[in-house]
Amino acid sequence: MSASMPIDPDCRFVPGVMVPVINPQRCEAQGPCVAACPYGVLAIRVVPQDVRDTLPVLARVKLFLRGGKQAFAIDADACRGCGLCAQICPEKAIKLQTRSTNSHYGAE
Repeated sequence: MSASMPIDPDCRFVPGVMVPVINPQRCEAQGPCVAACPYGVLAIRVVPQDVRDTLPVLARVKLFLRGGKQAFAIDADACRGCGLCAQICPEKAIKLQTRSTNSHYGAE
């Protein structure tokens, strides 16, 4: 995490109201989002083959070039909506959504 972005654990929501949604066509698995999250919501993992198969050709090529990995919300229920992950993501691949409008992509 950059020195200019301090962790603010005084987030806006109780756990589980907001969830991070990762755009698989934008995420390049650089990982600053993982370090930025004070609640351990995100991790860089290998994208499962069934998910890869749903991506457009260009997205699959980009995924291959970065080792088949991207960010996943491994504990979306712990998200408190602070937005640090979305702010620090260099690809702007993370959006926070309320659980009721979430597509649940990336949640395990």
